[in-house]
Amino acid sequence: MLFDISCLPKNKILCIDMKSFYASCECVDHGLDPLEDYVVVVSDKNRSGSVVLAASPKMKQDYGIKTGSRLYEVPCRRHIHIFNARMKRYLEISVQITELFSTFVPFEAILTYSVDESWITLDGTEKLHGSPMEAAQKIRSAIWNQFGLPSCIGIGPNRFISKVVLDVYAKKQGIAECTYEEIPKKLWPVPLREIWGIGSRMEKHLNNMGMYTLGDVANSSLDRLRKRFGVIGEQLYNHAWGIDLSPPFIDARTFPQKSIGKGIT
Repeated sequence: MLFDISCLPKNKILCIDMKSFYASCECVDHGLDPLEDYVVVVSDKNRSGSVVLAASPKMKQDYGIKTGSRLYEVPCRRHIHIFNARMKRYLEISVQITELFSTFVPFEAILTYSVDESWITLDGTEKLHGSPMEAAQKIRSAIWNQFGLPSCIGIGPNRFISKVVLDVYAKKQGIAECTYEEIPKKLWPVPLREIWGIGSRMEKHLNNMGMYTLGDVANSSLDRLRKRFGVIGEQLYNHAWGIDLSPPFIDARTFPQKSIGKGIT
């Protein structure tokens, strides 16, 4: 690798995602199986054009219904359950899950990314929870046992790597890990559209520059990327090499955390 990875921070960070969170919550509340039953959550089930906000894994697998689909695309089948979204309920469960995380790590080691996704930093917890893989297995089991909700976890030395390995591998495998040394093998072949932080417009610009995978960005010229995208180009280049220097902990001196709050727009 071009960079000396011995100089890069090696934290133990988990990126935890609740699988089909809204649909899974409805399954638990209605006595259904989140992994086996067919469930769709929509904004208003009385409108045929209502947007699908969540679909259970079986709906995605067997019918191709996913977030962003429309209600009229959902087949009329007796075994398919359709529910109106209950955002207040999902927020309540999300806060409870975050409180569960606080039994594994202190509050400053928890960073909420969205209502169904969080990063937690495990540094210093080895004697309590073992290796990052062992800790991830414990947390995943605790979520399932306490809430009956499925989850998946990406493990990496920084937030970026843990998030990408979550999206690319853990959402299929349950738990996946990637180190700096494994980036060329595990992350460089990944298409740009699957990389966190690269939207469709950015992907199109990079495609026009002859880049289609994360490896293409890593092996491009930093000057070329910086000239085309400015500071964003430099960030793209660093991310392609797995570099993310964002702090693993919330600085309690600068941002004292007294409670957990969540909201949805």
